[in-house]
Amino acid sequence: MLSTAAATVVATPAGEQSLVFALQPLFLHGVSAAAHLTLALAVAGRFLFRRLLPSAGRDKDGEAGRDARRGVGGFRCHGVAICATWALAASEVLLAAYSWYADGGVEWSRDAAADLVDAAARAVAWPLLAAYLQFGFDRRRHQRFPTPVRLWWALFMLLSAVNVCAHVATSLDGLPVPGQSWALDAVSVVAAMALLCAGFFGRSERRGLASEEPLLNGTQETADESTGNAADASLLTGAGFLSELSFSWMGPLLAVGNEKTLGLDDVPGIDPADSVDGLLPPFKANLEALTGNGDGSGRNVVTAFKLAKALLRTVWWHVAVTAFYALVYNVATYVGPYLIDSLVQYLNGDERYASKGQLLVIVFIVAKVFECLSQRHWFFRLQQVGIRVRSALVAIVYQKSLALSSQSRQSRTSGEMINIISVDADRVGNFAWYMHDLWLVPLQVGMAMFILYSTLGLASLATLGAIVVIMLANVPPGQMQEKFQEKLMDCKDVRMKATSEILHNMRILKLQGWEMKFLSKIIELRKTETNWLKKYLYTSAIVTFVFWGTPTFVAVVTFGACVLMGIPLESGKVLSALATFRVLQEPIYFLPDTISMMIQTKVSLDRIASFMCLEELPSDAVQRLPSGCSNVAIDVKNGCFSWDASPEVLTLKDMNFQAQQGMRVAVCGTVGSGKSSLVSCILGEIPKISGDVVICGTTAFVSQSAWIQSGKIQENILFGKEMDSEKYDRVLESCSLKKDLEILPFGDQTVIGERGINLSGGQKQRIQIARALYQDADIYLFDDPFSAVDAHTGSHLFKECLLKDLASKTVVYVTHQIEFLPSADLILVMKDGKIAQAGKYDEILSSGEELMELVGAHKDALTSLAMMDAVSGDSEASCSSGTAKFSRSISSAEKKDKDNEDEGNAKSGQLVQEEERERGRVGFWVYWKYLILAYKGALVPFVLLAQILFQVLQIVSNYWMAWAAPVSKDVEAPVSMLTLLYVYVALALGSSLCILIRSLLIATAAYKTATLLFNKMHMSIFRAPMSFFDSTPSGRILNRASHLCRSASTDQTEVDTNIAGQMGSVAFSIIQLVGIIVVMSQVAWQVFVVFIPVFAACFWYQRYYIDTARELQRLVGVCKAPIIQHFAESISGSTTIRSFSKENQFVSTNSYLTDAYSRPKFYNAGAREWLCFRLDALSSLTFAFSLIFLINLPTGLIDPGIAGLAITYGLNLNMLQAWVVWSMCTLENKIISVERILQYMSIPAEPPLVTSGDILPHNWPSNGQIQLHNLHVHPLIPFATFSILHLPFLFLMQVKYAPQLPFVLKGLTVTFPGGMKTGIVGRTGSGKSTLIQALFRIVDPTIGQILIDGIDISTIGLHDLRSRLSIIPQEPTMFEGTVRSNLDPLGEYTDNQIWEALNCCQLGDEVRKKELKLDSPVIENGENWSVGQRQLVCLGRVILKQSKILVLDEATASVDTATDNLIQKTLRQQFTETTVITIAHRITSVLDSDMVLLLDNGVAVEHNTPTKLLENKTSLFSKLVAEYTMRSMHT
Repeated sequence: MLSTAAATVVATPAGEQSLVFALQPLFLHGVSAAAHLTLALAVAGRFLFRRLLPSAGRDKDGEAGRDARRGVGGFRCHGVAICATWALAASEVLLAAYSWYADGGVEWSRDAAADLVDAAARAVAWPLLAAYLQFGFDRRRHQRFPTPVRLWWALFMLLSAVNVCAHVATSLDGLPVPGQSWALDAVSVVAAMALLCAGFFGRSERRGLASEEPLLNGTQETADESTGNAADASLLTGAGFLSELSFSWMGPLLAVGNEKTLGLDDVPGIDPADSVDGLLPPFKANLEALTGNGDGSGRNVVTAFKLAKALLRTVWWHVAVTAFYALVYNVATYVGPYLIDSLVQYLNGDERYASKGQLLVIVFIVAKVFECLSQRHWFFRLQQVGIRVRSALVAIVYQKSLALSSQSRQSRTSGEMINIISVDADRVGNFAWYMHDLWLVPLQVGMAMFILYSTLGLASLATLGAIVVIMLANVPPGQMQEKFQEKLMDCKDVRMKATSEILHNMRILKLQGWEMKFLSKIIELRKTETNWLKKYLYTSAIVTFVFWGTPTFVAVVTFGACVLMGIPLESGKVLSALATFRVLQEPIYFLPDTISMMIQTKVSLDRIASFMCLEELPSDAVQRLPSGCSNVAIDVKNGCFSWDASPEVLTLKDMNFQAQQGMRVAVCGTVGSGKSSLVSCILGEIPKISGDVVICGTTAFVSQSAWIQSGKIQENILFGKEMDSEKYDRVLESCSLKKDLEILPFGDQTVIGERGINLSGGQKQRIQIARALYQDADIYLFDDPFSAVDAHTGSHLFKECLLKDLASKTVVYVTHQIEFLPSADLILVMKDGKIAQAGKYDEILSSGEELMELVGAHKDALTSLAMMDAVSGDSEASCSSGTAKFSRSISSAEKKDKDNEDEGNAKSGQLVQEEERERGRVGFWVYWKYLILAYKGALVPFVLLAQILFQVLQIVSNYWMAWAAPVSKDVEAPVSMLTLLYVYVALALGSSLCILIRSLLIATAAYKTATLLFNKMHMSIFRAPMSFFDSTPSGRILNRASHLCRSASTDQTEVDTNIAGQMGSVAFSIIQLVGIIVVMSQVAWQVFVVFIPVFAACFWYQRYYIDTARELQRLVGVCKAPIIQHFAESISGSTTIRSFSKENQFVSTNSYLTDAYSRPKFYNAGAREWLCFRLDALSSLTFAFSLIFLINLPTGLIDPGIAGLAITYGLNLNMLQAWVVWSMCTLENKIISVERILQYMSIPAEPPLVTSGDILPHNWPSNGQIQLHNLHVHPLIPFATFSILHLPFLFLMQVKYAPQLPFVLKGLTVTFPGGMKTGIVGRTGSGKSTLIQALFRIVDPTIGQILIDGIDISTIGLHDLRSRLSIIPQEPTMFEGTVRSNLDPLGEYTDNQIWEALNCCQLGDEVRKKELKLDSPVIENGENWSVGQRQLVCLGRVILKQSKILVLDEATASVDTATDNLIQKTLRQQFTETTVITIAHRITSVLDSDMVLLLDNGVAVEHNTPTKLLENKTSLFSKLVAEYTMRSMHT
C-alpha cells in the first residue's frame, strides 16, 4: 500500500529529501508485518494452550462461575472493541485480497513484496484477535482488557498515524497515492481510535450481590445511609464509549436541571474511585511506603516531595491519560499554521498543489476534530485529578487534626488549620491545570520554531529571540504580581481572622456598644488590603497588555528580521507565521503563571507536610484496659504533667490516686489550682512527663465549656448511637430536658445554631450530660458542668444523674459547689498543681486547711440565713414539700401555656435553616447595579471603545500584511518591504495602546466597585440585629464578607479580582467574534448561511446548559461551608471526640461532606465540557464549510492572501465561538457572588444608633432607676420573606416576631430602684435572659415600655443606650491579643487604671507573674486562660467602665465559692451607688441583694427584699433557699 512512497523517495532530489529512513516503505511495511505476525502467533498460541490443557480452562471457567455467582454486571466497551476488531479484520482481508489481485502477474519490487507480506500478516492477525475477543476473553473474570492487548492497540494506533503521515507527505510532494491506501488509512485510524479508547475506559462493571457484600464498619454506616449508595449512581461509571466521548452521559442531569431548579439530592453520586473511601486507602498506603521512620524516632517524616510523590502514585493513570491528550492537542493545534502556506499556494493556482485541495481540507478538518476532542477530555480529566487530590488531602489532614497533641494544637490556631484544608488543599488540587505545562511549553516552542524555520528560514532565530525577550519581560511584572498577591492574601488573612473573631463575639460587642468601633478596625484593615489590591490590579493590567501585545511584538521583530536579511515576505508565509504567533501567545503568557503556581503549590505542600509532621497524642500516655478486667477503674502513679511538655514548668506534680470501679471521686480547689488539668491527665490530653496512668473501660467526658455540634438536639444526644426510645426518654428525664424540649417549636428536632447559639448555657450543659449518659460508658468525667445551671436544676442533675443513673459507674466530677462533696467516696483537693488533700469528706475536713478554706467560704455565704435557725428542725420537711410545690407550680404554669399555644407553632421555622440561595436566572438588575456602581458607569463606554479600536486595528494590520505581501516570488509586491513594515508597526503600536488603556480602565473600575461593595456590605452586616447572627452561621457570613481562604472563591474575593475581568472578557470575545465573521465574510459571504443557524444552535445549547450549571455552581458554594464548619467544630471538640472514641464516626462524616462537595464540582466540570464539545463541533462545521467553499471557487476569483487571512482567523473560530458562550456562562456563575453580596447589603437594620433631636444628658443615667411597664416580649423565629427594600425579587432570611407563639415575658411590671442591687432568680426558661435582652434592646417589646431615669429607651439610639450600661455575660469572652487589649479594647484607660481593675478582680497577682505583664499574650478564644480567669477579666472590664447600671448574667458561675465571695465583696465596694442586676444560679450570690425578683414562666411571681421573702415560709424564694440549704446541711 505504501509502494508509491518508494517512488517519492527516488523521485525526490537528494538535496531535498525530507523523509528519513524510518519513513521509507520497506521499513514501515517490515515493522508492521513483524508486529502483526507476532500478534498472530501470540493469539494462536493462546488458543493452542487452552486446547492442549483443558483443565486450565475448566479451572478458570469454574473460577469465572464463582465470580459470576459472587457478582453480576457487564464489561464496559467490550462491544465497541469486538465491533471495531471484526470490522478491521474484514477490511484487512478484503484489501489484502484486492492488493494481491491488483498486483498479480506484475514483477514484484522489494517494496511491493513487503507491502504484500504486510497485508497478508494483517489479514491473518486481525481475524484471530477478533475471534479471541469474541470467544476466548472471559469478561466475568477480568477487571480490564489484558495488558498485552491494550499495548497492541496503542502500537497499532502509532503505526496507523505514521502511515497517514507518510501518505500525506507523498501526496504533498506531488505523487499519487492509491485509493486503497487512503481507504485502509481511514479504516485503520478510526478503528485504532475506537480500540484505544476501549483500552483506556474498558473495565468490568461487576457489582456484588447484596447478600454477599462485606459488612461496613461503623465508621461508614452513617455516610452510606446519608448518601443512599449515591456512588453506585454515577452517570460516568456506566456510560458507553460514544457517550463518554461526547459527554452525552451528562444528558440526564442537564434534562433535570432544565426542567426544575436542581437541589443536592438531584445531583448523582460520584464514582467510588473519586470518593474519599476510594482515594484515602491507596493514598495513605503510598504515603506510608514513602515516609517510613526517617528520623529514627518512630514518627513518619513527611516532606513536600514525598507528599507530591504519594499523590502522583495515587492518580498516576489520570496523569498519564491527560499527558496523552495534551500531546495530541498541541500537535493538532500546529497543523493549521503549518498548512496555511500550502493552502494559499493552492488557491493561487500553484501546479504542485493542483490536486491537493481536498486533501488539505480533510487534514485541516481532521486536525480540528482531534484538537477539539483531545482538549475537552484533557480539561475534564484535569479537573477530575484536581477533585481527587483535594479530597485525599482534606481527608488525611482531617484525620491528623483529630490526633494532634495539646502542644501541637496550641502551636496552630484554628484559622491556620482551616486554611490548610480550604487554601492549601485547593491550591494543590488546582495545580492539576498546570502540571503538564513544564514539558508542553518547550514542545510548543519547538514546533513553532520548526514551522517558522520551514517558512521564513533564519528569521525564525529572531522569533526565538523575541520569545525569550517576552518571557523575560513577563518575569518582573509576574514577580510583582506574585508579591502583591502574597501581600494581599496576608492582609486578607489578618482581616479574616479579625472578622471571624468579631462575628463569633458579636453579642458582647452589641451589648457593650462596640460594634462600630470594631467595624472601623475592619475598615482600616481593608484599607491596607486595598492598597495591595490596587497594585495587584494595575500590575495585572500590565500583564494583560503584555499578553495581547505578544503576537504583535513577535511579528514585528520577525518581519523586521526578514526585511533586514532580505528574506522575501510572501502572503502564505506571513499568514502561517501570524497563525503560529497566535498559537504561541498562550504558552508564553502562562509560563510565568505556571512557575508561580509551582512555587505556591510547593509552599502549600510544605505547609501540609509540616502539619502532617506535628506531634500526635502519644498512644502510651494512658494505658487503656478492656472493661471488667480490673477492679481499679483509674490508677495514676507518680504522675507529673505539663501543658508546655517541659519538666521545668509542671502543671501537675506528684499525682498519686486510685479510683475503684463504681467509686465517685470529687475534685475541688480554687481557680487555677489544676482541677481541669487533672481530668485531662486521665484522658491523656496533657503531656505526661513521668509516671503511669491506667484506666479500665470506656470513658465519657463533659467539659466545662459546653461543646455542642451544629445539628439537631437529638443528634447531639445520640452522638452516633442507635435510638433506644426507652433509654432516650430516661436520659431526658434525668437531665431535666423534657420541659425545655416542650418549649422549643420542634422539640428534640430543633436545629442548634453554631456553638449552640440558640440555647442557654444551662441547656447546653444538660445536653452535654445527656450525651454522656446515653453512651453508657464505664468511666464518667465531669468538669464542673453544674455551674451553668440553676440551683434547683443542679440539685436534680446531681441526684438523678450522678447518684442514681451512674450509681454503678466510676465518676470523677470537678465542682465548686461544696454541697456536692459529701456524696463522694473520694475527694481530691487541688492546690498549685498538687493533690493537697485526699480522702472522704469527714476525714479530710479536719486534717488540713485547704478544704476548710473552701468550706468556710461556703458557710460565710450562708450567714444571712441565720434567721432560719429557729425553724431548722422542720426545714428538711418544709424543703421537700416546698420543692415539690415549686416544681409543680412551674410545671402547671408551663402546661397551661402549652395548652394555650397556637397550632401554628408546629409550622414555625427552625432558628438555623439551610443556606438560602437564589434560584433561576440571575436578574439583569444585578449586572446593571454592578456596572453603574463605580462612577455611575462612566468608564464602561470608554472600555468598549478601546476594545473595538484594538480589534479594528488588529484586523487592519493583518489585512495589510495579507494584501501588501506578494502571493509568490513571481508576483510583484504592491508596496516596498520597508513601507510594509512601517505601516504594520504603526498599526501594531496603535492597537497596543488601545489594549493598555482598556486594561487600566478595567482595573480602575474593578477597584472602585470592590471597595464600594465591601464597605456597604460590612456596614449592613454590623448594623444587622442580633437575631441575624443567631440564625446565620459565621461561615456563611465569612463566605460573603471575608476571605475565608486563600484559594477558595469567596464572594468578596471574586469581586476583588475576577468579576470585572470576566465582564470585560465577555464583551471582548463578542467583539472578536464579530471581527472574525466580518473578515471571513469578505471572502465568502455565504458563510453567514451556516454561521447564523450554527450560532443560534450555540445560543440554544448555552441556555439549555446554564440552568444546570448555575445551580451546580451555587451548590458548590453551599456545600463548601459545611466542610469548614465541621472541621472547625471538630478541632474545638477534639478532646470530647477522643474521650468518647468517636474519631471514626467524625472521619466518616467528613468523608461524606467532602464527597457531597465533590459531586456538584465534578458534574459542573462535566457540564462545562458537554457544552464546549458541542460548541466546538458546531464551530468546526462553520470552519469546514468555509474551507470547502474556498477550494471549490474558480482560481483567481478571490485574492489568495485575503482568503488565507480568512482561514487564519477561522482557525480560531471554534475556540472563540466557544469562548463567547463559555465566558457568558462563567460570568453568570461568578455574578452570583455579586448577587449574594447584594443580599447582605439589604439585611434589615437595627434601630438607629443615635437619634436626632435632644441629646441625652452627659451623666445619663444619673440615678439608674429602671421601670418595666406591662412588658410583653415574643420569642424570635426566622422565616423567609420577599424583600423589596432595595432589590426586587431578593430572597432573604429574616428573623421576626412569632405572634402565634406565647409571650416569653407576660405583662411584666416591676421597678428596679436606682443605686440598689437586685437579684433575679428562676429556673431555665423563666425569662431571665429575655429580660436582659429587652433591657439592652437586643429584642424590642411587643407591648409595654422600659424607662431608665424616666426616659423610654425605645426613643433613644442603641449606641446611646448600650454605651451607658455594663454587662458581664454568662459566657466569658476574650479576644486574641494581650491582657491590656482584652481589658481595654478601645484604648481609653491608663495602665494604672488597668492594674487597679486587675487587683479588684483578683487577677493582679496572676498577671504580675507573667513575664510580659499587661502585654502577656492571649491566644484564640482565650484558651490559655481558665474559664474562671476569663470570667474575672470580664469583671475587670466593667470595673474600668464604671457605668451607673451593671448587669451580671451568671458572672460567677465558673469560679469557686471563695472567689465568688471576693467578687461579691468587690462589687459592693466598687459599685456602691450603681444599680446592679444579678442573674445567678448560686443562691448565695443574690442573698446580699437589696431586692430579689423571682420569675416563673415570664411572670414576676415575687419581688421583695430577701429578708421579707425568707420570712414568708410559703414564698417560692424561701422554698428555693430551703432546698439549697438542705443540700448544704451536710457541710
